[in-house]
Amino acid sequence: MKLSAFILAAGVGQRLSPITRHIPKPLLPILGKTVLETIVEKIASLPIEKIGINLHHKRISIERWARQSVYGDTISLFPEEPLLGTGGALKNAEDFLKNDHFIVHNADIVSHIDLRKAIEFHSASGNLATLVVHNHPDFNALKVDSSGFLVDHVPRRKQGGDGKTVAFTGIAVYHPRFLEFLPMGASNVVDAWLAAVSAGHRIGTYDVTGTYWTDIGTPSSYARAIIQALRERGETIYIDKSVRGCASSKLSGYVVLEKNTVIENGAVLKNCIALPGAKIEATSRHATPPDCFLARFWAIEETTPTRKVYQHCLVGPGIHISLDESDFCEKDTSGAILIGAGGSDRRYYRVMKNGHAAVLMKSAKSDPDFERQIALTTFFDMHRVPVPHVLDISFKKRTALFRDLGDVSLYSWLQCSRSEREIAEMYRMVIDVLALLHTTVTDHARECEILHERIFDYEHLRWETGYFLEWFVRGVKQVEIGDSEALESDFHRLASLVDSFSKTIVHRDFQSQNIMIDDDGRPSILDYQGARMGPPAYDVVSLLWDPYHRLGDLLRESLLEYYLSKITDERAFKREFRSTIVPCRLQRHMQALGAYGFLSMVKGKAYFKKYIPEGTRLLKIDASESADDYPELFNLVMRL
Repeated sequence: MKLSAFILAAGVGQRLSPITRHIPKPLLPILGKTVLETIVEKIASLPIEKIGINLHHKRISIERWARQSVYGDTISLFPEEPLLGTGGALKNAEDFLKNDHFIVHNADIVSHIDLRKAIEFHSASGNLATLVVHNHPDFNALKVDSSGFLVDHVPRRKQGGDGKTVAFTGIAVYHPRFLEFLPMGASNVVDAWLAAVSAGHRIGTYDVTGTYWTDIGTPSSYARAIIQALRERGETIYIDKSVRGCASSKLSGYVVLEKNTVIENGAVLKNCIALPGAKIEATSRHATPPDCFLARFWAIEETTPTRKVYQHCLVGPGIHISLDESDFCEKDTSGAILIGAGGSDRRYYRVMKNGHAAVLMKSAKSDPDFERQIALTTFFDMHRVPVPHVLDISFKKRTALFRDLGDVSLYSWLQCSRSEREIAEMYRMVIDVLALLHTTVTDHARECEILHERIFDYEHLRWETGYFLEWFVRGVKQVEIGDSEALESDFHRLASLVDSFSKTIVHRDFQSQNIMIDDDGRPSILDYQGARMGPPAYDVVSLLWDPYHRLGDLLRESLLEYYLSKITDERAFKREFRSTIVPCRLQRHMQALGAYGFLSMVKGKAYFKKYIPEGTRLLKIDASESADDYPELFNLVMRL
């Protein structure tokens, strides 16, 4: 079936004022990409021959976007003066639409609706029009019969009687004959639907209830769409590369800084969205009451600066809109705020304890790591490893309360543009913690029986390579093993070698997302419940060859030398340690890729897929450097 598409983008967006005085609603960004671009990309992936867009409010901005778009050759523009409404817009483009079935999509909709399936349903139905609908109590206004055909449009205050009501998603597929029911001039498409029904035509519905959908018609719904996009990426922070001043600001919660945002030194942002071109001041000035004796001599009001906090808000040029915390945060029934977006099944909440923020961890009853995490936290805390101090424990409820380390991980700290000197200084502080763990704390390992008796040994190393084969090689890449006997021999020799290395306490997931940076720029560590006695190079590799953040070769070498200087002065030991790095890189990167496959395919955390390209790149380098030792592994990795 030949198809055209039409995007309704002419609206003023009054409910989004004052934002839409500066930016038309279709060009509002969500993590660097406009809503209109996202919609056009989805439509362009379909068997669509041409795309029409109607224009009115801020038409020049949308015209400029269309000309510069990679889809510009397929886009036709239909200016309106005055506005023609949802029906008049289609009638105005009748010559463009009359030869094919066509899909219509509102330009203020963000969803995961499968447009291809909606089109296929319409094509097989014989309907004059198929409306994509869902159950959304706030918007339910279309009355449908038991077969899903439109009966009436009913305002909420008049709902009742036979049939059910559903909400229109802003997406529909039409037969070109539908255009006959649209009058010339301004009109509402709903009236044309009902006119078609009265004439005996079928206006069907395709129900997508349960599929993610939102409009961006209000500041709150726009903010929620942005936060949802962050969560789908497994992120809490988005910072455009053009942003200036981010490195000297304090960020917490969800923070989005769009293109050309400028932040003054020391600004504080918590749950804040900055639109393109926003100017974020660090301080404001307020009047200082004069001393009574001096008051009569004052001719000019004195002022003193106070630090501004941008909290639960949406800001832009001349714009500051206060939002509710619920627009940013998911809460449980007690009001505790859900935090974190990692791979763990444990749930973490921010709560208040004695007037201070704390983190409540809730574990499943079957979670074997609960007792281990409490024991390790107590042990590490005793030996001055910076971990979240335990404030309270309930073994019966499987909950624990920890000191709050904030929201900024090393991973998110690195999202701001920083100099290599700043990055090197931060990594050296992190390495200080790692060296402490591998030396002084290891000397006391016998004090923690739950740790001292857990060895990162041959069996565990072989489990990692099996994990890699199952969830990455066969699962993600769907690559069949060639000479499995030769590959098993390589894995056996690799695990035997790594198991033979000297052992210290190892975190085993010492990467940038498990290192928190407090407001004073000091690092602490998280997610250490998997700690074991193993080769220290495994942790060094996790940090310096991290798929979450690529370090330059020169900086990595400098940091490796710094680590070695912290643990020993012996040249022989340093040479021996360096010989352990490549085998540990092989093991670590296979484990990481296996985890990305498992978490994305089994746990439904698709955002881990974005780390696969860098993890694969690193593993290919590892395999190339050890091709003579593990030839079958090299052959496999080069096929990935």
